[in-house]
Amino acid sequence: MGIELVNLPQSLTESGELRLVDEIAEARRTSPIEKQFVNYVFFRVNPEWRKLGAETKAAAKAEFQSVYDRYRSHFLLFSYSLVGFDSKADLMFWRIGTSMDLIQEMTAMMFRTRLGSYFESADNYLAVTKTRIFTTGQIEDRLHVNAGEKTYHFIYPCTKDKGWYEKPVAERDALIEENFMIGRRFENIKIHLTHAFGFSDQEYIISFETNEPRDFLELAEELRQTPASKFTLRGMPIYTCRQRPLMECLDALG
Repeated sequence: MGIELVNLPQSLTESGELRLVDEIAEARRTSPIEKQFVNYVFFRVNPEWRKLGAETKAAAKAEFQSVYDRYRSHFLLFSYSLVGFDSKADLMFWRIGTSMDLIQEMTAMMFRTRLGSYFESADNYLAVTKTRIFTTGQIEDRLHVNAGEKTYHFIYPCTKDKGWYEKPVAERDALIEENFMIGRRFENIKIHLTHAFGFSDQEYIISFETNEPRDFLELAEELRQTPASKFTLRGMPIYTCRQRPLMECLDALG
């Protein structure tokens, strides 16, 4: 599946042709927008956790909830359960904020809890926004996008092979435009693209929010057939996540 820069807006040239708008340049002309750090952190619980008594687990979950809630004022913060969906991880937190230090601080605090001592890091992806900025339920336009409004979230780390960068810019733009137009047909799927180049082996972290997983599967199948898909390196995991309140996520751990 190859999809890239799908959130770029489009406009018409004087000749009526569709073109991609330089969103970065336009953002600088309209309003200063602070970049946001976007983190998807995945945890796998040690099976020993399930052997603990009910009272011990209840106290440990309450302690963990207290630490988690402490950072709600610093991040857009969403919790997801992967139990029953994935063997690589049981829990995912989606954190969006302006401080890398607080991402590290919160993670360290979670590991210091009783429940955190049973956590193992399954994956951890750090990325940054360029011009689009995440909000929650207040405004959504070309430069602002609401986060966490859908039930299911599919996480797709993505990187291109060197053949992609050997292509002329115009040809790459045409391939991007093709994927963009496919994604627009699925109005109930919200697609987020953040940039990870420099943070890890990935170049982009693409995620898809929807209330209907079958629509995502249809979109994924269509994107897999596009010419751009053959330039995407394989072997990157796709995580299937279901948004739930934190305590429901912790209860699902067993």
